[in-house]
Amino acid sequence: MRRSPRFLSRWTAGAASLLCVFTLASAPSHGAQDRPAVTATYTNPVSTGAVDTFPDPAVIRGKDGLWYAYGTQNPVKQSEGEDGERILPILRSADMVTWEYAGEVFTPANKPAWHEGSRLWAPEVRYSSGRYHLYYSVPGRNTVGLVTSATPTGPWTDRGAVLPSPSGCPAGNIDQAQFTDTDGTPYLYWGSYDTICVAKLNADLSRTEGEVTQVARGRRVEGGFVARRDDFYYLFYSDAGCCDGAYSGYQVKAGRSTSPTGPFTDDEGTDLMALTSKAGVVAGANGNRWIGPGHNSLQTDLAGQDWLVYHGIPAESPDLAPASAGTLKLTRRPMLLDRLDWIDGWPVVRAGAGPSDGPTTAPVTSWATGGTFNDGGLAGWRAEGGTPDGWSTATDPDARGHATHAPGSSGTDPAYLVADGRAPADLRAEADLRVTAAGGAAGLTFAYRDPGNRIVAWLDRARGALVTDVRAGGRSRGEKVTALPSGFSWDTWHNVSVELRGTRLTAEVTSDRLRDPVALQSRDLPPAAVRKGAVGAAARGVGAAADNVGAAALYRPVTKRVAVGPPGRLLTGHSDEFGAATVPGTAAGSPWQWVRGPAAGVTVSGGALSWPTQDTELHLGSNTASVLLRDAPEGDYTVETKMRFAPGQTAQQAGLVLYENDDRWFKLVHTVLPLTNGDGAVLDVSEFGKEGERPTTTPPTAVANAPMFGGPTADTMWLRMAYHHDTEHGEHEVRASTSRDGVRWSASGVWTLPVRGELKLGLISHNRSGATAEFDYVRAYAAP
Repeated sequence: MRRSPRFLSRWTAGAASLLCVFTLASAPSHGAQDRPAVTATYTNPVSTGAVDTFPDPAVIRGKDGLWYAYGTQNPVKQSEGEDGERILPILRSADMVTWEYAGEVFTPANKPAWHEGSRLWAPEVRYSSGRYHLYYSVPGRNTVGLVTSATPTGPWTDRGAVLPSPSGCPAGNIDQAQFTDTDGTPYLYWGSYDTICVAKLNADLSRTEGEVTQVARGRRVEGGFVARRDDFYYLFYSDAGCCDGAYSGYQVKAGRSTSPTGPFTDDEGTDLMALTSKAGVVAGANGNRWIGPGHNSLQTDLAGQDWLVYHGIPAESPDLAPASAGTLKLTRRPMLLDRLDWIDGWPVVRAGAGPSDGPTTAPVTSWATGGTFNDGGLAGWRAEGGTPDGWSTATDPDARGHATHAPGSSGTDPAYLVADGRAPADLRAEADLRVTAAGGAAGLTFAYRDPGNRIVAWLDRARGALVTDVRAGGRSRGEKVTALPSGFSWDTWHNVSVELRGTRLTAEVTSDRLRDPVALQSRDLPPAAVRKGAVGAAARGVGAAADNVGAAALYRPVTKRVAVGPPGRLLTGHSDEFGAATVPGTAAGSPWQWVRGPAAGVTVSGGALSWPTQDTELHLGSNTASVLLRDAPEGDYTVETKMRFAPGQTAQQAGLVLYENDDRWFKLVHTVLPLTNGDGAVLDVSEFGKEGERPTTTPPTAVANAPMFGGPTADTMWLRMAYHHDTEHGEHEVRASTSRDGVRWSASGVWTLPVRGELKLGLISHNRSGATAEFDYVRAYAAP
């Protein structure tokens, strides 16, 4: 198995520890739980053992306390001798890292006729008003479908197409994501190649309505997912292409906004609707075994740590065997899971280290105290406060066991059902709550010592609000009231979660723990209220029910990105400031040499090399472009140029190249590319590409070419490619970075090629005439 390259070896920390294997059963219902003796680890892909591939994964925690994942229609059981596809396959897990197969949404026998035989892609799952809503793409009909169910595994009820025709979005009508704002307004985001749009949904979430707003566009932009954190809405998306095996340039990126309808900007301030490439990389290839990481969703573990759920392509086996009697040739894309950090207000996987491929600390999926009531009893729980005899357990097909406070119980004092054991003072606690009677309230209590010393986060139906109520020393320390949306569904489950760090308390209410809260609240607590204590449920009046009640030590946030230092010392013998009139035809002893040169119009003067673009190609079998080369340094190095270039026509491009021959190279260029869908608009992009043999052909042949897209462009840009010779795996590894000021750099992912021969460094300026690139220098630096 491939391991992390030199680029990341010093970044990936974490102790090696024993792998804890969890059985596929929900967390026990008793209160006090044994904490793991060692830190659990896992290794990507997490779908191994359940399925062979699982593209475009979406994950939700069911009301039974288990996690459920949904994937694109694919031949997921080839290793078991199955030739056909499973239609929107479903997986189930107790710990987010060990999964089992749990069925599929459709079979050929029950697939709706209106699909007209289309394959189904990119599921998105939400819980609302007591039902699971699963949206999916129907590319053959260019629309989005919806099914609903009372449980995460069905049976599913067909709700038809969600989008009108035409949809109002100038893109492929696939890759949908649902999000509900704090005012209760539901939205649907969708779009692929090359625009993402958003519109409101109707009250039952089954049809879009009203104005359609474009929120992001870019070359092959798709796979949107929206989450709220603090005061911002984050739009995650992928670009550059998902499904070309070892030549997939997919990366996850993100922009943020103060409104769910935008404008969204990347971490350099570029509007996601701007006609340029974007920064804000969340997860990209890092040179280990994972290629083309993308199409993400998000989950939060029981400690409050967020995790990116996405797919990646294994370098050692990037393609599935032809399926469906040889008619389908698909890329292998198993499900990956990695820690999602929020640093300086921006999401990034593993502090910027990228996808993991070795043992990694696992999500926290067991509480320090609490449980699920799934064994049907209250062992390990104690009832206190008013009407303690009102507590009992009940069951239903979705939540399975849960606690209820019986209708008809009298008294005005709250009743508490608390778990044995204590949670730490800094904690994340949560509960699924519902209130089926007017005037009642259900709550999550924590830091509980007794009724006079506790904190409760109430769903208060009488006040239509989330209410946090603090008591210490037998007296009230104040309430804070946050209104819930007018259409709040009190009779169905909602998740209430709290995080207490020091004296700062945050609380939120969601339907499904998917970072789309309908109420958010923060407050500072008096020190006397912050303590180790029990966790449990609370009830006032009648109609309260609780499930999945527990607490764990609050996660420790990562606050610094992995260190990316400047290049090492300047290698003057491999650099050129263009201060002397050399190059045009090259002279005896010159370090530069031409492939198919000299190029017409090249001049060197005033400390710059000027090169008009050529009507030529360096692409697959069409190799007519001039290439200006010189020897690269031995070992690892970085090559950099400062370039002025203002392309005005599609395909004009200029920049750096690391070149072995016409069929094996890496390039980093400023270029212009058309939008796939739209009004003829074109994009100014920084393109990081490679060309080489496709490894799954025998013998390997030079038939593949692929892009990855870097940060935003400008007429003056700085371009860098950092080279590493991976001797262990016999590979060239190259990471690209771009800058608009020479100070702040936007890094792309890593491309690799097997080592066949030596690379030379150089420049290119070609594809269509009419523009001129001016290079101020070419500098090579030793590895730091």
